[in-house]
Amino acid sequence: MLVLTRKLGESIAIDDHIKIVVVQIKGKQVRLGIKAPKETKIHREEVYKTIQEQNTEAAQAGMDQIKNLAKELGKK
Repeated sequence: MLVLTRKLGESIAIDDHIKIVVVQIKGKQVRLGIKAPKETKIHREEVYKTIQEQNTEAAQAGMDQIKNLAKELGKK
């Protein structure tokens, strides 16, 4: 892991397309601004983990569950 020290208003460049700027420092919290292309997915880590868990659960769904869901959707 690369550890960098930045002050308020300073930034970090990642590749040619992503820039992270220190926007505010308040006590133990740091607010970051992230400039990246629209197609770049950016999530807080806890949100990213939840998305990954839900994707794993969905991928493990059995065919019976999928058929039942299709039947339920067909009724509406």
